[in-house]
Amino acid sequence: MTIQPPSPFDAPAQVAFHRTELALILGLYGRMVAAGEWRDYGISNLRDMAVFSIFRRTAENPLYRIEKNPRLRLRQGQYAVVGMDGQVLKRGNDLKSVLQVLERKLIRLIEK
Repeated sequence: MTIQPPSPFDAPAQVAFHRTELALILGLYGRMVAAGEWRDYGISNLRDMAVFSIFRRTAENPLYRIEKNPRLRLRQGQYAVVGMDGQVLKRGNDLKSVLQVLERKLIRLIEK
């Protein structure tokens, strides 16, 4: 019996946001920066999910995390917006509709 070492091609690729997904996220991010609410962001491309973290200040915990987990696309939806306390605010397969939970916060800021 021969044991073969795992090849680099067997490892799953990292999950990342596509250019069109990043365009939607960065469009919302730019509007919130202009409103003075958000100041920094970070992107993590992990083996099983991609995370876009949004910060009010650089040295804080993220206010929101926009997560892409392709394994959940047939269940609850591959996109999720998670709050600072870990609560899932919205989940679905359409990124634009998932991001609307954050768009509402921008509308409230402008109305004040």
